[in-house]
Amino acid sequence: MVKPQWDRYTDIPEHTQRRSQIEVIPCKICGDKSSGVHYGVITCEGCKGFFRRSQLPSVSYSCSRQSNCPIDRASRNRCQSCRLQKSVKFGRMSKRQRESLRAEVERHRQQQQQQHLQAEAQPALPYASKACRFRTPHLLQAPAPAYSFPGEPELPPCPTDVLPYLVCSPGESQAPGLAYQGSCVSPGSGHSDERGFDSRQPSPDQTIGMGIRSYDPEDPYCPYPPSPSLLHIEELCDSIVRSHRDTSQFRLEELQALRWKLFSREEIHAYQSKSVDEMWQYCAVRLTEAVQYVVEFAKRIPGFRGLGQNDQITLLKTGSMEVVLVRMSRCFNTENSTVFFDGKFGSTELFKSLGCGDLMVAVFDFAHSVCALRLTEQQMALFSSLVLINPDRPCLEDRGRVHRMRRDLEVCLSHMLRRDNQESLQHKLYQKVSVLRSLCSLHVEKLHWFSQRYPLTVHSVFPPLYKELFTSDLPSVDSL
Repeated sequence: MVKPQWDRYTDIPEHTQRRSQIEVIPCKICGDKSSGVHYGVITCEGCKGFFRRSQLPSVSYSCSRQSNCPIDRASRNRCQSCRLQKSVKFGRMSKRQRESLRAEVERHRQQQQQQHLQAEAQPALPYASKACRFRTPHLLQAPAPAYSFPGEPELPPCPTDVLPYLVCSPGESQAPGLAYQGSCVSPGSGHSDERGFDSRQPSPDQTIGMGIRSYDPEDPYCPYPPSPSLLHIEELCDSIVRSHRDTSQFRLEELQALRWKLFSREEIHAYQSKSVDEMWQYCAVRLTEAVQYVVEFAKRIPGFRGLGQNDQITLLKTGSMEVVLVRMSRCFNTENSTVFFDGKFGSTELFKSLGCGDLMVAVFDFAHSVCALRLTEQQMALFSSLVLINPDRPCLEDRGRVHRMRRDLEVCLSHMLRRDNQESLQHKLYQKVSVLRSLCSLHVEKLHWFSQRYPLTVHSVFPPLYKELFTSDLPSVDSL
């Protein structure tokens, strides 16, 4: 007797049925027919063997196309670097990497427990004094209209009440009204294919600690963070990378298409013919536009909105310019040492009329050095958040909370660099922090020089956000 069609599968072993179901799912890397879960991700036999070979100490891959090659069944063998990059993006880790991450997580947990015990043994001391609080009453005054330049595309002006724009209360999503150039979606919506969850399959190692209540930096009753699970690390990384992309002023593909659109000699001469105060006004407006995106990025960093108002302002005042300089490297063309400015690429000679050639040369040198590191967008996002969330900033009131946020970000960066086989980058990135501080000090020094010569321009024409972030410590017009 012939068995019915529907009854033929009853004799198939259960493990064979499960394997057939897995094979229905295409390989997460190239889209070919999958053969099972290998190194924590459903992949085909080809990508399984490729990833195993890529972990050999002698193997090193590089891409000649800006690390943006498509990887599918037909093209997977054309660029090994992008194939490996896509593999680690979906969470693939070798046994050695998983064991190393576990050891780092355990070490982090022990350090936090030790700090907690020390904090219980001695009373907490306030970090900020009355003399260190910000002078912000003038922020609530309606400032003079921002200087405008006819014919130039501009962002919507910064709100007249700068303080509410800078700070963000818990539960608030973001300040409305900021238009994002080069983005096809609104800032609040995010990218349609990046909603914080993807189709990758969690490996057994990624389920460590999933049953434990995760650390919330905004929870005042959580004295110290527990050991961050792999799931928590991945979610934090994804959140920061998504925020970085949503708040980037320009998209990489647009900059790439315009990289050889240079200023003509006549246009360069027109910029050089501007007066000192006119060029400073122009650059202050452009810099303020870039800072607006950094402010939005800061508000989206997990835990930032839970900080006190003064601490939010402190971190933005001391770190926003540094993040702008980091992001500037995305707009820098190393082949001819030019930067994207006003729709075209120009060299340092474009800014000659500013009267601060040493600052511009130093800024261009820094951008060139960051480009030499060949950071991915993910790495730049994590580094930018580390630059901003710095517990060493002066006048922080809840330094412990900022420190806990910083430690989570450091674990994320370490995890990402280890996953990308670029652990040597971490030391190089931390070296850039001291360079950033020197550049920002030089910027303030030049601004002080300019404000002494053109005080009315600074206090009456400069954008309110620029004045609040960079000129609050300068003498007022009445005292000059």
